[in-house]
Amino acid sequence: MSTADHHKLIIIGSGPAGLTAALYAARANLSPIVFEGIQPGGQLTITTEVENYPGFPKGTMGPELMEMFREQAQRFGARSIYQNVAKVDLTARPFNLWTDEGSYTADAVIVATGASAKLLGLPSEKEYMGYGVSACATCDGFFFRNQEVIVVGGGDTAMEEATFLTKFAAKVTIVHRRDSLRASKIMQDKSRKNPKIGFIWNSTVEEILGRNENGKKSVTSVKLKNLQTGETTVVRTDGVFVGIGHQPNTGLFKGQLDMDAVGYLKTQAGSTRTNIPGVFAAGDVADSVYRQAVTAAGTGCMAAMDAEKFLES
Repeated sequence: MSTADHHKLIIIGSGPAGLTAALYAARANLSPIVFEGIQPGGQLTITTEVENYPGFPKGTMGPELMEMFREQAQRFGARSIYQNVAKVDLTARPFNLWTDEGSYTADAVIVATGASAKLLGLPSEKEYMGYGVSACATCDGFFFRNQEVIVVGGGDTAMEEATFLTKFAAKVTIVHRRDSLRASKIMQDKSRKNPKIGFIWNSTVEEILGRNENGKKSVTSVKLKNLQTGETTVVRTDGVFVGIGHQPNTGLFKGQLDMDAVGYLKTQAGSTRTNIPGVFAAGDVADSVYRQAVTAAGTGCMAAMDAEKFLES
């Protein structure tokens, strides 16, 4: 392998965590490279308007926000490579990484591969994502003030989403494929006692219906199928929130980095350090609780500073 393939720091992932890490690392003269993968910018690139990121009082579009992150990091010398990392070996030093187009080595690695919301897999879900369909109530609940929304799921994620949405929506209907909830008892009780929350049992979403007028898309209703009777009904709604959980993008690191039962990377308390010295985790890949752009950016900063200290030592 030529020396050109070796880098002090490689960052895998290009969401708020990865690009913030790149910014701080570049300013520390670490000349980081960022593997941006097939979805540069992470989950924010499929978000329309972002109103809760500090510094943007009038809001901003998700893709535009991530382009600003990227430009700022590149201004100080970070370099983006639009390839997927297909394999890593973190047991050797320097660390080894492979893409479909080449191989690389690094003295330190920041993992910022994020987490993906589990979705229903419907074409209409993809069509209206960001236009009435969401997988994040904290991100998008504000847009549904005094409207009626549906939450799909029966676990803690769905109950948390539904309860949060009652702060804005006039009515929240939980659609669940069974006749009982999987959520913890405390979350079940909380949702059942909320007067704004209703339930449709033994049902699945067959299709998300909407309109597209002059290029402006919006959700109008959902087609539900009752799994006991086979009957389908159309229920009016202004929005659909998919609350069936998240899956961290950590398959690449199984057997090398410590992770919990779901797959979130474990970090040492008060840091972004993983079980392997020189490997750090930032953003949603290690955060099952907050999952916000601003918290991801914060841990990206931490990871870069942790990596800098490691490289100095």
